Amino acid sequence: MCFRLLILLILVGLLLSACGVNATPDVTATPLATDTPIPTPVFTSTPTVPLAILVLPADMDANLSNLYQTTVYDLAQASGMRFQVRNNLTEADLEPGLKIVIALPPDPGVTALAAAAPDVQFLAINISDVGAGGNVSALGGNSQSDISAFLAGYTAAMLTDDYRVGMLMPKDNNDAVRSFNAYTNGRKFYCGLCRPYFYLPWDFPQFLEIGADQNVDDYDAFADILILQYKVRAIFIHPEIYTQDLVDYIGTTGTYMIGTISPEQQPAGWIMTIQPDTIKAIQTAWPQLLAGQGGITIQSPLGLSDIDTSILSPGKQQLVQETLDELQAGRIKP
Repeated sequence: MCFRLLILLILVGLLLSACGVNATPDVTATPLATDTPIPTPVFTSTPTVPLAILVLPADMDANLSNLYQTTVYDLAQASGMRFQVRNNLTEADLEPGLKIVIALPPDPGVTALAAAAPDVQFLAINISDVGAGGNVSALGGNSQSDISAFLAGYTAAMLTDDYRVGMLMPKDNNDAVRSFNAYTNGRKFYCGLCRPYFYLPWDFPQFLEIGADQNVDDYDAFADILILQYKVRAIFIHPEIYTQDLVDYIGTTGTYMIGTISPEQQPAGWIMTIQPDTIKAIQTAWPQLLAGQGGITIQSPLGLSDIDTSILSPGKQQLVQETLDELQAGRIKP
């Protein structure tokens, strides 16, 4: 009995000791940190939109200013460029995105600005002493006086009874002589032999030369000689003779006039002005400026402005424009 109890106690003890054994937990290795760098973010700048600047005088006629602004704005928009209008320009305004500058007189300092910004293309419009070269392009001088005079003679003959046309011109001036010859040819181009209905003892066109020493207040007297003595009914006024007072006076006589300088106030009888069309010149030059091609002399085509449609009707204006187109294309020799 005692032996069995002893055996039972031994078995119970063995079972209790077995239940008290702690299991050893599995060990999981933690990975070590590596030396692989974290990528650095790359920042990209937004490309600058190219800029075109138009420099206009603050006192320019509002209608003409709007015409220039609209022209350059449309060109800039079509080329995907920004557009600004300024009354002056300094080196501080030459921002990195600037690509094209079109400047009208007074000169904002085109030569110095162009030297400071060699990657910018400049176009100088009628700015004296600024010629083409480097990154500066310039509107060429009006060397088309013979075309203007021929067209004036053609138009004056079209509108005048008996083709009685004349010219006021500076004395001892070679350009004026060439202009008079072209004016005569323009009259003949329109009317051929130009036989008048009423005979006069002199031929047309008539002309009067005015000396450089002549007082401008006396120009009216020369006009009177053409109008009263020689019965001229249309006068072409050479630009070196033009004054606003002169054309205002002629306007009171019922005589027609054609010139190459726009009147500040258009007088009665002013048929039209024949002068370089700078708007067309800008449009013509734009592709070259956009392509970075500088140093170009641009010949401005001639255009008609200040047209009095009560004198030069739309149909006759079309004939005049067609003749001008033929002259500029070289198919008519003035």
